[in-house]
Amino acid sequence: MKEEMAISNKSSESLVERIFNLSESGTDVRTEITAGITTFVTMAYILLVNPVILKDAGLDQGAVFMATALAAAISTLFMGLYANYPFALAPGMGLNAFFAYVMVGSMKIPWQTALGAVFISGIIAVIVTLTGLRELLIKAIPLQLKHAVGAGIGLFIAFIGFKNAGIVVSNPSTFVDLGNLKDPGTLLAIIGLVITAVLVARGVKGGILLGIVLTTIIGIPMGITKLPASLISAPPSIAPGFLKLDIVGALKLSMYPVIFSLFFADLFDTIGTFVGVASRTGMIDEKGNLKRGNKALLADSLGTVVGALLGTSNTTTYVESAAGVSVGGRTGLTSVVVSLLFLASIIFSPLALAVPAQATAPALIIVGVFMASSLNEIKFDNIYEAFPAFITALLMPLTFSISMGLALGFISYTLLMLFSGRGKEVHWMMYVLTLTFALYFIFLR
Repeated sequence: MKEEMAISNKSSESLVERIFNLSESGTDVRTEITAGITTFVTMAYILLVNPVILKDAGLDQGAVFMATALAAAISTLFMGLYANYPFALAPGMGLNAFFAYVMVGSMKIPWQTALGAVFISGIIAVIVTLTGLRELLIKAIPLQLKHAVGAGIGLFIAFIGFKNAGIVVSNPSTFVDLGNLKDPGTLLAIIGLVITAVLVARGVKGGILLGIVLTTIIGIPMGITKLPASLISAPPSIAPGFLKLDIVGALKLSMYPVIFSLFFADLFDTIGTFVGVASRTGMIDEKGNLKRGNKALLADSLGTVVGALLGTSNTTTYVESAAGVSVGGRTGLTSVVVSLLFLASIIFSPLALAVPAQATAPALIIVGVFMASSLNEIKFDNIYEAFPAFITALLMPLTFSISMGLALGFISYTLLMLFSGRGKEVHWMMYVLTLTFALYFIFLR
């Protein structure tokens, strides 16, 4: 009996190896599972936040919860099995706020029509990806800017972590300020940050995930972690938002700028995330190109299409994928684990939502530290590399937008090279991107 079980286990391991090429990527099943859990925990907040935001647009909160979980599960599973990337997807923060407060709130677009616009922007992204244009965009980015994007995302993630922890707060006079360190929530985050940093420094396997768990437990007696009344609950109905999108209404001429804005923001958020996170996985070759990039980009594009059908705003690749990558996630098995956890969250939602933001904030800060190390690859004694790289990396957290930092960094690079007499060294696509960004800032921003 034991021999049969051993043979079965070896057969299973062999199948997983063939599907995900674990050995070739320098990883194993245990590491990939740990990475998947880590990524899920750092991005599970979207299950709570997205329904609240889209509720303000008139959508049913329970239906949005279901749409969020299913869109994340389906698109992330496809990313793992089709592209073999350790990236996770879910409805994007920022894009959901644009949907609720700009499209529906300010522009008075019915939420059904707004979902139609999301669907169309996803279809456009699929077409652009299938033609190879999206991958060409990534290839056109100079290597030093790719390093800057990775570092900028690291700074952005860390800034989000400090913000969620309450360590950094807004101030009308100085824009940002130091928060109240005596606040129980902030104090918990600081304790968690120390614990996580020590675990990582001592090389503890899965130190970031363990740090999240320990911080969550410590938060119980502090009154920050709210224990759920039950571990499971019946899933809410998805019917109020499922297939309720109005595609015909979204095809009106007046909707074109809105669709372009959705496509534009999603496109460059994705490019920034892909380049930044992939640089930590060995998925960028010596020429700076993404390996199997078109497959991963297609999975990302289809995520928005699926999400719109289910009843949620643009689904995109999450920068929190870097959390799983930082603990060793290198293949699509990481994504499969994340997908299964999103599916499980439909039933175990009370448990999934029990982890407070103060417990995940330290993980984001530590991941930010890892990603900021990409600055080491930039020659800061060379102004041609240093200036656009600095603009790109710094403005991501300062504008609270990956795409804005990317846009301003690209524009600064192209203009610097052009007016310094080195315009011929710039890829033609960078000129197209610069012009596109400039038109966006002039007419749509």
